Amino acid sequence: MHPNPLVALLVYGAAVVAASFLLAWAAEAAQVDVSGGLAIAVLALIAVLPEYAVDLYYAYTAGHDPTYAQYAAANMTGSNRLLMGIGWPLVVLVSITVAKKLTGKPVSALALESGNRVELGFLLVAGVAAFVIPATGQIHLVFGVALLAWFGFYLYRLSGGEVEEPDLIGTAAAIGALPDRARRTTVIAMLVVAAAVIVACAEPFANSLVNAGTELGVDQFLLVQWLAPLASEAPEFIIATLFAARGKGTAAITMLISSKVNQWTLLVGSLPLAHLAGGGGPALMLDARQVEEMLLTATQTMMGVALILALRFHRWFAWALLALFIVQFAITSTQGRMLLCGVYAVVALVALTINRRHLGPTLAAPFTRTGNVQT
Repeated sequence: MHPNPLVALLVYGAAVVAASFLLAWAAEAAQVDVSGGLAIAVLALIAVLPEYAVDLYYAYTAGHDPTYAQYAAANMTGSNRLLMGIGWPLVVLVSITVAKKLTGKPVSALALESGNRVELGFLLVAGVAAFVIPATGQIHLVFGVALLAWFGFYLYRLSGGEVEEPDLIGTAAAIGALPDRARRTTVIAMLVVAAAVIVACAEPFANSLVNAGTELGVDQFLLVQWLAPLASEAPEFIIATLFAARGKGTAAITMLISSKVNQWTLLVGSLPLAHLAGGGGPALMLDARQVEEMLLTATQTMMGVALILALRFHRWFAWALLALFIVQFAITSTQGRMLLCGVYAVVALVALTINRRHLGPTLAAPFTRTGNVQT
């Protein structure tokens, strides 16, 4: 029995969103027991696990059905661009608005902490390395393993911090206030239930996206690229926005920066492994359209990092990222996408030039003890 593709999309999509909320609440509450920096990284990682499950399913299936390779690339590029094009600007603009109301003074930027230079350093290195993908037209297993190792080092660097008292809200706050044993049992139970739902729904949700595109006459590539990431990342965006609305803008943007590190290392690095496990070769091959999408994502990443190297996220930086993200939907040609890549690249180069004195400390931050990270 095969349900209507649209009904299946709604049902499985709702299950994925619900599981995403469970994961986000559990991960937030787990901060009570995990070191500060690592807690944020783990929170960011767990919150986007549904996205990983769907994308890895596409990559795995592409191992024995090459037509699915485009969906793996679409889902990965969409989630990355959605995070930086919508998530980052939304949190910053909300934070600035709240700060202005609280202080009664004009506020033009969200100040980041010196410790954020570590995340930016990891993201900058991964961002530069990622240009190998559009240059070669593939995500090779060796490159994937390198990204996974970089992510592992990222977690190691963050694991040395002390456990800090987290600022929890809503459901997570209620869980965090439980006695130790009850809290840990609840968190584990929520993680297990959410993981079970995701495992059960990843395949039918991924397939329903493709089938719904056929049913509606909509480009399947675009549906997979934007709808799946939106469903799985919505809870994280909501939680980050709530943090920003409570005047915790730095914590909110830190969570989303960490999510970007996760996606640009762990997610991208896992795709060729899933492809190989599915019966494919050592590289996930990309066609011309997928290469364009990868180049767009890589240049957007460089622009986003370059703009905030000085650890200040200005209002106009947020508007620029948001505007360029929206503009892409009006672009349907290769020439248009290449032009947009050029705009991202030019802005990135200008920002790198302006912030050049921060470039060295940022590149060194992943290898520097936290207390010695330069601001």
